[in-house]
Amino acid sequence: MQTHTFFWREVEALRQMGVEVSLLSSRRPAEMCKHEFAAKAARETHYLYPPRWGVAMGQVLRHPLGTIRAIGYVLRLKESSIKQRLRIGGLIACAADLLAWAKEQKLEHIHAHSCADVAHVVAMCRKMGGPAYSLTLHGDLEVYGTDHAQKMRDAAFVACVTTPLKKQVMEKAGVEESRTAVIWMGVDTERFVDRGKRQPRANQLHLATVARLHLCKGHRHALAAIRRLAAEGCDVRYTIAGTGPHEREIRQSVLEMGLEERVNFAGTVGEEGVLELLNEIDAFVLPSVGLGEAAPVSVMEAMSCGLAVICSIIGGTADMIESQKNGILVAQGDEEGLYRAMKELAGDVGRRLELGKEARRRAAEAFDSRRGAQRLLNRIPSP
Repeated sequence: MQTHTFFWREVEALRQMGVEVSLLSSRRPAEMCKHEFAAKAARETHYLYPPRWGVAMGQVLRHPLGTIRAIGYVLRLKESSIKQRLRIGGLIACAADLLAWAKEQKLEHIHAHSCADVAHVVAMCRKMGGPAYSLTLHGDLEVYGTDHAQKMRDAAFVACVTTPLKKQVMEKAGVEESRTAVIWMGVDTERFVDRGKRQPRANQLHLATVARLHLCKGHRHALAAIRRLAAEGCDVRYTIAGTGPHEREIRQSVLEMGLEERVNFAGTVGEEGVLELLNEIDAFVLPSVGLGEAAPVSVMEAMSCGLAVICSIIGGTADMIESQKNGILVAQGDEEGLYRAMKELAGDVGRRLELGKEARRRAAEAFDSRRGAQRLLNRIPSP
């Protein structure tokens, strides 16, 4: 999908290490992806839904005991309703398809970058005799359904993209610490760099947010702060990149606040387009609220490009950013805090540049995709 560039970076990094990587997805994405690698990735990917019914039924017949174990797995999902268990039971066909595909590809390990339905699929595939598996949790457990203890029981390990998520996995899913790890999803810090195109000026601030157009991303809080800054005479502009279900509401907010001349909707932007945008703006803002946000890769990309970042305290952002050293953190929904941070960056170019310099240092040390891929590889057990 459009937002999953970090998966491809991880795949490329693993391949550079000499690892043979095969790609699978639970289903085809509904959205258009503008990244340069999209067509190549789609050609390489095996999609589990809809399953290859003939192949799946063949595996079910060849592995009756494994199929019984998979059914037992579904029956033990105590947190799921009967209707949910029936739906998950239907995924046994996908697990059987995966079992056959794992044999075709001679897979030694499956790593699933989700703790939702795909976690059920790889867990049931394992019950049917498939390869060992591991999982990555990318956001709060509540976002990924229920019965996480069952999904994670047989996993070789569970990677979490932030420390708070690791705590959730241990406390709510009962996974022992030895089977958990914090592994950042990352950015190519050799590519995402400051290209020297910015021309910072005092009392002038070009901001951007790269995210789904969803109310949880907090665009409207940023807009409220921008309106106040503009009323004080600051030359402030805001580029919103992305598409999503709440575009209409966000555009309406722009109109209601009288910011039509200051806000640009860039739509869906490819990876190179994101890099170009990050080299045009003065600062990056991500004022997310609620559940779901963990370690935003868009923030990592902005920091890697040497930008000062204004970000809400959500998920693992407090792990990523030391406020007032390599970025500015504000409380969720704190429009006053957003305004003060924007005003500080608009009025003090030196401060803006210093925060960007420290952000780049932090990104290079912690968020490089090659480091994350190596940590993942180190956790995968030898067959």
